Amino acid sequence: MRRGARGRGLRGRARWLRHWETVGLLCPARDSAGRRRYGEADLVRVAVILRAKEAELGLDTIRALTAATEPADRRDVLRREAETLRSRIAAARDSPALVECALGCEHDDLTRCPHYRRRVAPEGREEECGAG
Repeated sequence: MRRGARGRGLRGRARWLRHWETVGLLCPARDSAGRRRYGEADLVRVAVILRAKEAELGLDTIRALTAATEPADRRDVLRREAETLRSRIAAARDSPALVECALGCEHDDLTRCPHYRRRVAPEGREEECGAG
């Protein structure tokens, strides 16, 4: 039985699969005609890649994780990625305050608003914003 992308529930993702193969994330077997054959291990790997992408991990990080043969190496990659994600989450948490500050601005040009300018400056992120 042919186990191509269509036959294994991966229809519509063939382009992703080829790209992941190109960057070294997948290495499916080939039949005698050179067609890719996705086995159970490949499907598990695809699921891991998809879940990692949902978690906002980049392909380089996913490759490092899936290539790590030592738990310590995998933990190092995950620690670095966790710190990156924490930083991104902190920035996202600050975003509503920045938007609220802009909403409260009555200047014609937001970039000239002193409250907004203080808000976007890294050292002024805690500053209260209001019309001004």
